[in-house]
Amino acid sequence: MTTTTPGAAAVELAIGGMTCASCAARIEKKLNRMDGVEATVNYATEKAKVTYREDVTVGALIATVEATGYTAREPEPVHTASEAGGGPVHDEADELLPLRRRLTAAVVLAVPVIATAMIPALQFEYWQWLSLTLAAPVVTYAAWPFHKAAWTNARHGAATMDTLISVGTSAAFLWSVWALFFGTAGTPGMTHPFELTIARTDGAGNIYLEAAAGVTAFILAGRYFEARSRRKAGAALKALLELGAKEVTVLRDGGEVIVPVGDLKVGDRFLVRPGEKIATDGVVVEGASAVDASMLTGESVPVEVGTGDAVTGATLNAGGRLVVEATRIGADTQLSRMAKLVEDAQNGKAAAQRLADRISAVFVPVVIALALGTLGFWLGNGAGLTAAFTAAVAVLIIACPCALGLATPTALMVGTGRGAQLGILIKGPEVLETTRKVDTIVLDKTGTVTTGRMTLLAVHTTDGTDETEVLRLAGALEHSSEHPVAQAVASGAVARAGSLPAPEDFANVAGLGVQGIVEGHAVLVGREKLLDEWVISLPEELRRAKAAAEEAGRTAVAVAWDGEARAVLEVADAVKETSPEAVERLRALGLTPMLLTGDNKAVAAAVAAEVGIAPEHVMAEVMPQDKVDVVKRLQSEGRSVAMVGDGVNDAAALARADLGLAMGTGTDAAIEAGDLTLVRGDLRIAADAIRLSRKTLGTIRSNLFWAFAYNVAALPLAAAGLLNPMIAGAAMAFSSVFVVGNSLRLRGFQPADR
Repeated sequence: MTTTTPGAAAVELAIGGMTCASCAARIEKKLNRMDGVEATVNYATEKAKVTYREDVTVGALIATVEATGYTAREPEPVHTASEAGGGPVHDEADELLPLRRRLTAAVVLAVPVIATAMIPALQFEYWQWLSLTLAAPVVTYAAWPFHKAAWTNARHGAATMDTLISVGTSAAFLWSVWALFFGTAGTPGMTHPFELTIARTDGAGNIYLEAAAGVTAFILAGRYFEARSRRKAGAALKALLELGAKEVTVLRDGGEVIVPVGDLKVGDRFLVRPGEKIATDGVVVEGASAVDASMLTGESVPVEVGTGDAVTGATLNAGGRLVVEATRIGADTQLSRMAKLVEDAQNGKAAAQRLADRISAVFVPVVIALALGTLGFWLGNGAGLTAAFTAAVAVLIIACPCALGLATPTALMVGTGRGAQLGILIKGPEVLETTRKVDTIVLDKTGTVTTGRMTLLAVHTTDGTDETEVLRLAGALEHSSEHPVAQAVASGAVARAGSLPAPEDFANVAGLGVQGIVEGHAVLVGREKLLDEWVISLPEELRRAKAAAEEAGRTAVAVAWDGEARAVLEVADAVKETSPEAVERLRALGLTPMLLTGDNKAVAAAVAAEVGIAPEHVMAEVMPQDKVDVVKRLQSEGRSVAMVGDGVNDAAALARADLGLAMGTGTDAAIEAGDLTLVRGDLRIAADAIRLSRKTLGTIRSNLFWAFAYNVAALPLAAAGLLNPMIAGAAMAFSSVFVVGNSLRLRGFQPADR
């Protein structure tokens, strides 16, 4: 394979005319022979992902594909329903219609041919001539795609699975025609039994019309159901693309104008009424509501949003009226980026599939040689031309490597599609290989294990002091401050005590806290030193509460009014409710959870204890630039390391880790560096992501095993003459349908909490 220069361009080509994995292998080989080109061709998605140097043109790439006997074009841009202005994402003709017509004709005509050949009682005086009449359209019209592809490949000096089918069915049909017209098979009243064993018979009296018609019908059926299944496998991506809103109410010149979402511009303000989808990513500038993001993230609980909160396109406004300012449109939105990630992953190949492709590329010529060898062997051993011919045709039919080509792409399409529905984005098939090896998972604390924002956790009061009154008075003052600790107290007060009174004579004492008059009380809220300046001391019970809070790494806020200390409030970055369960699930997957944070040891130890991480697995006071060194050190100890993070300072460590899991609630830098993107902020989804990845990889491996096992077991039976060509065709078709059906089971994957 040639190596492209840095900064090379990339293009994705839609490939037409492929009928099997060996077709994809041929195209890939031809493209990679071009100087400065690297290509991966995926049979299941019918796409080629090509990276090329600046001196190579897309036209040259297309010409190379066409010279190989196939078609190529640049695909239409992928649009979400919202970008399409309300129209369907795909407005295409039923691509299965021609195949369905050929299949219907083949089945209707082949059934009586097979029945009369298998059941001697149905063999009336001229049954063989009726069979010829019915089988001829099957072998010509219905099987025409096989013959056409075989001829195209032959002109280019190649052989594919279609070559095997075309040669096998044509040989069976032409032999039967010769036997009917020039042998004894056309004699009125001729009968012959249906047998699966080698026998010394006169070939001039035998016809194989049931094999020619039956193989064609079975393989067409396999192709049809395979194509239907492949479309189902990609349905999750199509559903994802169609989530977006179609029209939006934009606020312009003091009025409301309804326009297609595709006409939105960054900075436009648009209205979202209750029950409507949010048209694009933006920031709430007016109103408050609950937003249901389940269709995008898999999270079932609506999220409360208000002025200043970011919202995502395609999510549903479940509550009040919102005015949103657009910050991202088109391909920059989270929905479009998710769709792009899923599509890129589906176009990739796992290492195991690359091996299967290399085998498929040489498999067809080997099979043709084996069929000729089988023919010669049985003729040389005196088995008779009929038996030798039957065995050779069976070898051609049974060996089609279709299942090998479908093993990885179908599982990957279904797995990544299902992941997208659950808020898990898998970047590529290589990621699946890594999830199996990972044994250690490093969890960044802030924003991953914890909420990433200060929260009021506890209120300690003196005897006779009402907690609600403490919160009302302290919250009223803190509401006027922009400090994160103050905002945590104010938010907690509103949640627990309701609406807050307005303060008077509010003052912010730099570095110490706030003071003012609330409902006639002189209130102080802040550090103990602020109270000292007013000659107010904490009673013993509050002093003990303050010491315990600080020992646990929390911030202690003192509250006093009318010259007396009344309470101590505990504020900290709260652990997410689901984090302890998530850590337990990760441990159940055989991983060792570790906590990584820049906070002090006391804070780190308290969080670790709360979520169930052992003290020896806590790494505290780690500067952002040193996180990469921690990952390197763990890797040098022989560990395979996964890293979960969400911030810019996590991006380098995510990229360095063997497996990077980026929380989608974090920064773009972290998401770009991760191998798996977790759209929800719930850490439990990390365990689900690893489970899904491992399950998808397991499905790929089982698909490949059965595809290989099928060919290894069936070829000797066919060469031994123990398989009738018709049975061989049915078995070959079944193997492909089995592989696709096995992959479709991934659609039933459920998170552990459902």
